[in-house]
Amino acid sequence: MNPVSSDPLDRFRFPIDEWALTESSFDAANQGHSEAMFSVGNGYLGMRGSAEEGYGGYSNGTFINGFHDTWAIRHAEEAYGFARVGQTIVNAPDAKLIRLYVDDEPFILAEADCIRYERRLDFRNGVLWREIEWRAPSGKSVLIRSRRLASFTDRHLAVVEYEVTMLDSDASIVISSQILNRQDWVDEFAAAAASEHPIDDPRRAATFSERVLEPGFKKSHGARYILGYRAAHSGMTIAAGVDHRLDTENEWSAGSEIDDDLAKHVYSIQAHAGVPIKLVKTIAFHTSMRVPTRGLADRCDRTLDRIGESPIEEVFDRQRAWLDDFWQRSDVEVKGRPEIQQAIRWNIFQLAQSTARTDGGGIAAKGVSGSGYGGHYFWDTEIYVLPFLTYTSPQVARNALRFRRGMLDAARDRARELNQRGALFPWRTINGLEAGAYYAAGTAQYHIDADISHALSQYVSATGDDDFLIKGEAIDILVETARMWADLGFWRGDTNRSFHIHGVTGPDEYTTVVNDNLFTNVMARANLRAAVRQLRKVQRSDPHAFEQLSARLDLRDDEIVEWAAAGEAMHILFDEELGIHPQDSQFLEKELWDLENTPPSKHPLLLHYHPLVIYRFQVIKQADVVLALLLQGDEFSQEEKRKNFEYYDALTTGDSTLSASTQSIVAAEVGYRDLALEYFTTALFVDLGDLHNNSADGVHVASTGGVWSALVFGFGGMRDYLGTFTFDPRLPEEWDSLDFRVTIRGARLHVAVFADVITFEIETGDSVIVYVRDRSVEVTAGRPVTVALKDEAPVFEGAPTTSDIEGSLRADGSVITATIPTIDNEFAGEPVNAD
Repeated sequence: MNPVSSDPLDRFRFPIDEWALTESSFDAANQGHSEAMFSVGNGYLGMRGSAEEGYGGYSNGTFINGFHDTWAIRHAEEAYGFARVGQTIVNAPDAKLIRLYVDDEPFILAEADCIRYERRLDFRNGVLWREIEWRAPSGKSVLIRSRRLASFTDRHLAVVEYEVTMLDSDASIVISSQILNRQDWVDEFAAAAASEHPIDDPRRAATFSERVLEPGFKKSHGARYILGYRAAHSGMTIAAGVDHRLDTENEWSAGSEIDDDLAKHVYSIQAHAGVPIKLVKTIAFHTSMRVPTRGLADRCDRTLDRIGESPIEEVFDRQRAWLDDFWQRSDVEVKGRPEIQQAIRWNIFQLAQSTARTDGGGIAAKGVSGSGYGGHYFWDTEIYVLPFLTYTSPQVARNALRFRRGMLDAARDRARELNQRGALFPWRTINGLEAGAYYAAGTAQYHIDADISHALSQYVSATGDDDFLIKGEAIDILVETARMWADLGFWRGDTNRSFHIHGVTGPDEYTTVVNDNLFTNVMARANLRAAVRQLRKVQRSDPHAFEQLSARLDLRDDEIVEWAAAGEAMHILFDEELGIHPQDSQFLEKELWDLENTPPSKHPLLLHYHPLVIYRFQVIKQADVVLALLLQGDEFSQEEKRKNFEYYDALTTGDSTLSASTQSIVAAEVGYRDLALEYFTTALFVDLGDLHNNSADGVHVASTGGVWSALVFGFGGMRDYLGTFTFDPRLPEEWDSLDFRVTIRGARLHVAVFADVITFEIETGDSVIVYVRDRSVEVTAGRPVTVALKDEAPVFEGAPTTSDIEGSLRADGSVITATIPTIDNEFAGEPVNAD
């Protein structure tokens, strides 16, 4: 990672606009990054920001959430219980493709003589807009305009509007509108994907070596085309359909062509100067696990028929209306800092594009903006994305949790495979099966169970949606995960018994398969307590429902008693000498990795050092203990939080995009105000600035969620512990104010933070009780409340470093030292001597 403390964007190329990301010039060498940044999506359907004309580019991708193929994972050495079935998102047929020829010369953006170029991703209208003035090889001037959207109101629909006008001369124009199966098509124009980062980067998706999409259906009628396919191994089916409307006063004719992998509708136009040609292309995608391609084709027909009954402008109007409502409940405002405001809104808009119409599907680590991480779902959803959804779009959060509930049977099977009771959710998956081939940093992250349970508990606390727990059977998640923890852990001692969990990996993937990982134990304790609390609540309030769920889950009362005891006796490590909670039982026995003197060229460490080398050191990929301080903050004193933060922050590489937002939140809470802002700025520009050099493969959705959390939980100081909502703001000194909205128990609360006061106002709903630094405040509709901010925590300068730790004593009296593994005589901070 390249941490930043200020706006890293080239503002000549990307001018500041608080409601749009605008690009004023085309950069052929950086297309992968811009394709991801300018993608459009709705959570189900995503189209990367590649040019409509389709030549070259990094990845002319169209992705449908969950549409994947499977492949056999081949391990160098097999062992029982290893993941067997890999899953990779498939590049869906490219239906946005429109080729343009002027006097038989193709318009190829990367080679074109562009007099003027502008592209804008509009956050309020949900449209990717582009305008180019092209000087054709003949010298004629051509104006090309386009609009593109993936509909938030109709999850299966996308629209491309393409307009061409000859400015100074007549010309013969050909517009070839196509559907192309890019997944299996050899594209001679494609740029080498490896040009933007190493091909052996494990963050990238696996590639297929044989045909993936088997043709199952093709149809053309008039200006409508539909292609249908079946994924070769997963058996999933997909149909892509397009319809066309041409509006021009020029003379024109049309022809058609269709085969298994390509459908074309070709317009030949005798264009006159100043007479525009507008093509509207409506696009429909439908996918299924079991419906034949013919059935999906019928669904495409119905979608296209419905859209064709009214002017296309109504689709754009509905898009704007949906986003008006979205921003009303989701916007976060930092007044007077337009460059920060633009980046905040881009991140929040990406959350909408990744989640809005998942409609019971999962939320992938890259959303639908790219194929990075294979299109898999991780804990990213529950820990980094669900907080935003829970407090702004609770129905979408509910849908995401329903998706996890639907995976429960597969999770039960996985637990049995690993000789455990209850359920063990997969670390990475699309179809519910574990797809993580490297178990040490995959399956061993048992904390996924507690992460899902945490998100469920947070959702119920914020919404009061007890029906989802009982009638929606989401409580089954709490029961089966509690069973897993009770079975995985074990007791030690006689009189002062303690409960331990061994052989797991926490969030820090640079430290694997350890005993008593602090994050895992703290989160497992919360998981056990939540199961007990909710079950006892149902037992008291609805005995009949309790009997039903007990019968369904074969639940015994002695189990609940055992979970309560295990939770209260959970072993939480603490080192008296250092005053911190060790990350695991052996973490402090290792020496420090000297991060201060590790050259940037060696980051991320995972691409430059063997895992065994990394595992031998105190070095952290991403927040682990520090994340526990956030998620279970009521379990730690303020002094413990500060000391833990100072120790572990110094050891954290930031090699994960998940880390900066969490470090920002906790830094703000414990008093490192400037450092909190630096971490926030780094998180804010993770993708816009391509700080990890892999944004070309898609937007880091968890990081975009983390940006919202850093604003609301960090600088806004909001916490929700078991339904008690507190605010302890930490506004950056450089900011005048911070405004955001959160929905609590059906009431939308507008919060405005200033240097010396915080104000609350109910925008919808009745009333909310909150606490401001231990002071109870009731906010009712029509009566805004202003509270003075007093007794702010101390402020600390600078940032913790490994030098602060080096020389400290362990509990056994040994001295902690810091070193760097050397490679080929290359020493830290010194270039290799070429002589």
